[in-house]
Amino acid sequence: MEKIKTLSIDLETFSDIDLAKCGVYRYVESPAFEILLFGGSVNGGDVMVYDLAQSEKISNEILAALTDSSVTKWAFNAAFERVCLSKYLGLPSGEYLDPTSWRCSMIWSAYMGLPLSLAGTGSVLGLPEQKLKEGKELIKYFCVPCAPTKANGGRMRNLPRHAPEKWAQFKAYNKRDVEVEMAIQDKLRKFPAPDFVWEEYCLDQQINDRGIALDMAVVENAIRFDERSKALLSSKMQELTSLENPNSIQQMKQWLSENGFETDTLGKKAVSELLKTAPPQLAMALELRQQLAKSSVRKYQAMKNAVCSDGRAHGMFQFYGANRSGRWAGRLIQLQNLPQNHIPDLEQAREIVKSGNYEAIELLYDDIPDTLSQLIRTAFVPKSGMKFVVSDFSAIEARVLSWFASEKWRLDVFKSGGDIYCASASQMFRVPVEKHGVNGHLRQKGKIAELALGYGGSVGALKAMGALEMGLSEDELQPLVDMWRSSNPNIVRFWWEVDRCVKDTIRQRLRTDTHGIQFEYQSGMLFITLPSGRRISYVKPRIGENKFGGESVTYEGVGATKKWERIESYGPKFVENIVQAVSRDILCSAMRTLRNYRICGHVHDELIIECPIDTNVSEICEMMGRTPPWAKGLPLCADGYETEFYKKD
Repeated sequence: MEKIKTLSIDLETFSDIDLAKCGVYRYVESPAFEILLFGGSVNGGDVMVYDLAQSEKISNEILAALTDSSVTKWAFNAAFERVCLSKYLGLPSGEYLDPTSWRCSMIWSAYMGLPLSLAGTGSVLGLPEQKLKEGKELIKYFCVPCAPTKANGGRMRNLPRHAPEKWAQFKAYNKRDVEVEMAIQDKLRKFPAPDFVWEEYCLDQQINDRGIALDMAVVENAIRFDERSKALLSSKMQELTSLENPNSIQQMKQWLSENGFETDTLGKKAVSELLKTAPPQLAMALELRQQLAKSSVRKYQAMKNAVCSDGRAHGMFQFYGANRSGRWAGRLIQLQNLPQNHIPDLEQAREIVKSGNYEAIELLYDDIPDTLSQLIRTAFVPKSGMKFVVSDFSAIEARVLSWFASEKWRLDVFKSGGDIYCASASQMFRVPVEKHGVNGHLRQKGKIAELALGYGGSVGALKAMGALEMGLSEDELQPLVDMWRSSNPNIVRFWWEVDRCVKDTIRQRLRTDTHGIQFEYQSGMLFITLPSGRRISYVKPRIGENKFGGESVTYEGVGATKKWERIESYGPKFVENIVQAVSRDILCSAMRTLRNYRICGHVHDELIIECPIDTNVSEICEMMGRTPPWAKGLPLCADGYETEFYKKD
């Protein structure tokens, strides 16, 4: 065999663990796990399928290549292949093949703004060789346990001998997947992902491999407490309403209607409104309804599903999960959308749940579902004898936006350590505003304006952000928009400069630039090069007409429906993508600076670091807050705290 330089791989596997619910790290820990088919191509040559399920052996040369750091291993969603092969090669539990020499064509596709699926990417790129559609059925037949029936002789699993024709099809499917993966590589070759992106991917894989420890006593007791609480709440509801199923939205709406209360929805906002005028009996039912709605232990259940034999959850972060910005997406437990904690005696509540004392929780806390919800973060714990240092960037997007636009008064606020919400209100209303002092009531207006209006939002954005619920009147909204925009003329100018550049680039196929950002059109793609050197990509951009008869830009991507579709955009929206992408690059820069520490999680602009007890918090914050060399003049600030369990400080 010729010297192996590159190896393209696709695996078909079996396990009795649900891959989607539990993740690949837990999936491979099952004694039932095995690799059925190994499809591989050496140096771009013909694909060879090794039928491991029928005792074929992978060649020694290929086996050696899997652990050889000089050989580049390619796969679509390479994390799956790498973790499965770690198990196959007999690495000790909790140890995995070094990701340094692995490359992922799914990540490359995502870098190009393409779908995160092999079939989706192949389709968008118009490859002559497409993923075989019968794959789903074959995977269901061979890769997961089957239900025992009389017809199948009571077996729990389908083997090659049970359906030789299907097995032949399965081998063809495995071969085709490698061919499609290689065709994607070939198609994207003229748009290589930069080396530093692959370094970031490697760092991401190390964090996923490391995982984060879970306090399973907290997890299991929370699930048990929730079951008891839910049963009690349902019983109270049934007694109060005489409904057969008080959890039924339809039955509840009907009951409210019969009692003189009409509502189209039982969403959180609608119930809060109804409570303002509801008579005592109805109010009690609605409050119970709210508690039941919160009575969700899905996060705890996800923890139980994902936890591995080392007591840690692995694989919770999807590198390049957000198509436009390249930010991470959450997987399995979804750290990116955990409930916040506000109860003052968090540690006490946690200890009670950990000890399993339901009666104490019932006695001390009126709303058990809410208490359990606020304790979700606390189930994440450091390794024994260590602590967490949690460090995050302060107002990162507002800083990046101000830096790009050169909005001097805002930059001065950040440099002096001021409160941007107070400063914004002061700038808008032309009076001094202090958080707990003079004109302090205006800070809330400054805050809502800052959160809603930075990316071209108007009255609708203020409403969506809850402006009316926070006490602002309808009449105040448009003046608030006008005041914010007149206070931030450079930001408004930045929106429309970006809008002009995007349109000129698409229309004239010319390279344009503004505010240190370059715009290019190549091979049916719009590329925006950021100050970090990373590019964000938009597929098949066009100039079209919006619903108001004005000019707009459209491109293809994964839209709000989670489907591949044509998406409409304009200057401020592109600015949002750019600012979020640069904020992500700054987080990556901090992660690289802190890579010798044990980063075990990250949530938005926050890092969770597992470290020795004597580690200095301010040292970590200083390292995290260093401005990257490509962002000269950007005032960064990182704050942090130490804790014996994860929480929102």
